[in-house]
Amino acid sequence: MNTLFSLQGKVVLVTGASSGLGEHFAQVVATAGARVVIAARREERLQALAARLRELGGEVLAVALDVTSRDSVEAAFDAAERAFGVVDVVVNNAGVGGAVKALEVSEADWSTMLSTNLDGVWRVAQCAAQRLAKAGQGGSIINIASILGERVGNGLSHYCAAKAGVLQLTKALALELARYDIRVNAIAPGYFQTEMNDSYFNSEKGQAYIKSAVPMRRLGQLPQLDGPLLLLASEAGNFMTGATLAVDGGHLVSTL
Repeated sequence: MNTLFSLQGKVVLVTGASSGLGEHFAQVVATAGARVVIAARREERLQALAARLRELGGEVLAVALDVTSRDSVEAAFDAAERAFGVVDVVVNNAGVGGAVKALEVSEADWSTMLSTNLDGVWRVAQCAAQRLAKAGQGGSIINIASILGERVGNGLSHYCAAKAGVLQLTKALALELARYDIRVNAIAPGYFQTEMNDSYFNSEKGQAYIKSAVPMRRLGQLPQLDGPLLLLASEAGNFMTGATLAVDGGHLVSTL
């Protein structure tokens, strides 16, 4: 690998690492040479991922993490520091989904979505930044947003609101943390096939939607997120902060 994109010697924490994008991101940063802290609520799946990464030669720590709890977040960072030292890079990926029509969104629906997808991102980012600033070292926080933070979709008012908040939070944190050499950027994926949406996108309806809505007429494949992730995590992107990289096959520029 080009050393410009290397994460050798870096400690990277990936939230929501038990499946989907987070699981993939953990593999990417481990392959790039990082010592990896994988964090999520589903501990059994984390342990299985940790075993696979160790077989590939990675240094890995699996920690239980609920991003809706400050105590849980602090405990995860404490464990990371005991094992590897201060976390240099955070892939702030933990999130939940689910479609509910706007007129039917309950207080519980709204609270669950916002507490995980926005409050959780803020909580993890703040904790990481506080520790980096105290240590007097720079770092990188990568918030995983969505193109639905810029566009909207039916039945997703609470999700869109949360992801739009993540985009603004990214820019606001970037402004305040730049003086500490802490970079804060976001990746906004379009539609990528994962275990959560596999059945829909394998259906005729799902295939028809992708061909009609995405200019490239295809779903994204997870390795297509590797370049943007490594750019923002590594020294290759050390003059980037407050940016959002859309990886969406042109979906955001599709015709209305």
